[in-house]
Amino acid sequence: LNGDVGALRKRLKDTAETLIIGGGCVGVSLAYHLAKLGQKDVVLLEKSELTAGSTWHAAGLTTYYHPGINLKKIHYYSIKLYEQLEAETGQAVGFHQPGSIRIASTVSRVDEMKYQMTRTHWHSTPQFLISPEEVQELCPLLNMDKVLAGLHTPGDGHIDPYSLTMALAAGARMHGAHIYNPAPVTGLFPTPDGKWDVHTPHGTIRANRVVNAAGFWAREVGQMIGLEHPTIPVHHQYVVTATVAEVKALKKELPVIRDLEGSYYLRQERDGLLFGPYEKQEKMVLQDSWVTDGVPPGFGKELFESDLDRIMDHVEMAMEMVPVLKHADIINIVSGPITYTPDLLPMVGPHQGVQNYWTAIGFGYGIIHAGGVGKFLSDWILSGEPPYDLIECDPNRYSKWTTVPFMCAKARESYGFNNLVGYPKEERFAGRPTSRVSGVYELLKEKGSMGFHAGWEQPHYFYKPGDDVRYRPSFKRTNWFGPVGRECQLVMEKVGVIDLSPFGKFMVKGKDSHKLLDRLFANTLPKVGLTNISHMLTPRGHVYAELTITQLAPGEFMLITGSGSELHDLRWIERERTDGGYDVDISNVTDGIGVLGVAGPNSRRVLQKLTSEDMSDGAFRFLHCKSIELADIPLRATRISYTGELGWELYMDMPKMEAVYQAIMEAGQEEGIDNFGTYAMASLRLEKGFRGWGAEMNCDTNPLEAGLDYFIKLNKPADFVGKQALLEIKSQGLTRNLAYLTMDTDDVDPEGNETIWHNGKVVGNTTSGAYSYTTRKSLAFGYLPTHLATIGQNVEVELLGRKYPATVVQEPLVQTEPTRTRLQKKYATV
Repeated sequence: LNGDVGALRKRLKDTAETLIIGGGCVGVSLAYHLAKLGQKDVVLLEKSELTAGSTWHAAGLTTYYHPGINLKKIHYYSIKLYEQLEAETGQAVGFHQPGSIRIASTVSRVDEMKYQMTRTHWHSTPQFLISPEEVQELCPLLNMDKVLAGLHTPGDGHIDPYSLTMALAAGARMHGAHIYNPAPVTGLFPTPDGKWDVHTPHGTIRANRVVNAAGFWAREVGQMIGLEHPTIPVHHQYVVTATVAEVKALKKELPVIRDLEGSYYLRQERDGLLFGPYEKQEKMVLQDSWVTDGVPPGFGKELFESDLDRIMDHVEMAMEMVPVLKHADIINIVSGPITYTPDLLPMVGPHQGVQNYWTAIGFGYGIIHAGGVGKFLSDWILSGEPPYDLIECDPNRYSKWTTVPFMCAKARESYGFNNLVGYPKEERFAGRPTSRVSGVYELLKEKGSMGFHAGWEQPHYFYKPGDDVRYRPSFKRTNWFGPVGRECQLVMEKVGVIDLSPFGKFMVKGKDSHKLLDRLFANTLPKVGLTNISHMLTPRGHVYAELTITQLAPGEFMLITGSGSELHDLRWIERERTDGGYDVDISNVTDGIGVLGVAGPNSRRVLQKLTSEDMSDGAFRFLHCKSIELADIPLRATRISYTGELGWELYMDMPKMEAVYQAIMEAGQEEGIDNFGTYAMASLRLEKGFRGWGAEMNCDTNPLEAGLDYFIKLNKPADFVGKQALLEIKSQGLTRNLAYLTMDTDDVDPEGNETIWHNGKVVGNTTSGAYSYTTRKSLAFGYLPTHLATIGQNVEVELLGRKYPATVVQEPLVQTEPTRTRLQKKYATV
């Protein structure tokens, strides 16, 4: 990161509260927001000049639209900031807001737009599904032959990236931030007290925290401290035309057009047009030599050689959709590096395993993300917790399994699939499997549809002869619907086996283990041999994580979390250990332990055949854990099941997993044993009224409104994180509650994040949904204002452009097995 370094115009500071590496729009936005929010000693180091890298040549598109939920907030904040930045800083930013239209020219694309409308109505974003006639009125230059509909977002547009960055830099300096360039970072060295010595050619700065915002140099910065960030530069091209008479004659600026089947964006550039395509994965180009050899010294405001042939298919499609392009003269083809991660989302937040090291890297769309991410990270740094849920951008979603070949395959796929229809339950197959496969993967991989969870392969559902086994994504019920119903019936009536190895698994022990966990968790800790469900809260009383805790021996605990939150949760636990000075050993044993779930009324009978341990209800009770031998293989068994049926989770060394699985399957032949997958488990857990982390609860929700009161022990002596905030929330009263809804639908079911309506007004949103095969109804959880979250209340849930009647009902629709057993015993004695 060195190269030729000129002199600084001012003396380098000795210390920094936050030191930001990288002077692109994201890094400068973070400096601006931290300084504006009052943090002193904010320092930004830029290796050459501000905007060098990907910022200066970006097309500058800004849009409220995002197919996800949480990133809509990032986009919204960015646009609102850019609207007023010139007035605040006195620096022009070249912000144009002609709106944008996403073009639908297939039936599936229209469905996608309807799907996205219900995910947007409960947000602040203005967005409208418009007719072909309205599309033509807004954009008279389009050939309307194929246009079926448009998704119109007023307020969208484009901004000059250089001017934006300079305005943010002016604002940062105005509020007291220090920006140094040219100041490349030549070394990062952690100090014993958790700070960083940051070396530059001009001297060393001692920083309380470091934020890597180095764009396509981010990987090299990470390598200084032994991290391999999965970021890779891709070649992105856009074409600029000379003046087009028909464009010049327009009375107002054209909206930005996104022709999704043509896979390109198009906007007005002065009196001409600018359009940028996303080539298919076999044609796009990765700059993979930078991954292996590093970015060439001195590269900063350079471009790649353009290649019009590579994008010619898209040029022709653009000419068909916008006929005036046929006669337009090309005056410039810009081909520059933009950074991709494997899933196209940035890596934003503190990094697990390294103290006080944060990332803001991997931005394929840095201009629209810069404002919102700067604010999001600033709030997190200053308050100690994320201001809202953004776990899809957590840098800790990647780990050692994210190899260079995987990253390259995924970056190709993500770039090439940029504008494909985004279905629910979508799977993408490039780069799979990774090293993360369970001990039964080889046995199961051809028998069912595999899902991808934090690098793991895990069965979604299983095939039987006569089933349609193709991957057929849809917004409606599709070929998995029948098989999932079959698996639900299996678990309710017989016995099923599921691979749960992707769970995150931690061992916590040491003389302060009890103190640490009592501080972290809102529930009381389980006694030795017992398991419970516990929640880690944030300081303001929101749900950071849900885990199951088992005390295996005095002071020795096993913690289990979902696959998607493994390192997210581990980082939070490790940080508390460090901040509190607890003498505790924490080990991540996720990859070494295989997990099988065995569930259903016949599960006890099957397992009893394989062990001398008494598995009866009286001897092996609900939420108890024991070390047993099953088919002569030692393992841990916990009586718990996320299906709500009689069941056990079995934890064993990964190499022993295949033998345990085969023994169980063989022993269960008479009992009708078979496999089931995560889709069936999701349906069964909803029937039982089980909440899911990341859906019913996350950093946007408190446990009281989520109906988790049973697990929150406000009267326990320990002052757990979030306790005081929760007492305050309780005293003030709730404004909304989680409601349990049944719905009358046809061939479509709720997924979560749909809009809930009442009397023509938006009143809430669903959090998860599924079809209940036991009750033959669609089910959903959703947040409603307290006065509407009452049994019998009628509302409407919007699915694919139609509002379906829904009713708040008493939960659960199906009692859990422990409850049914307890009631049976109670009535048997009456």
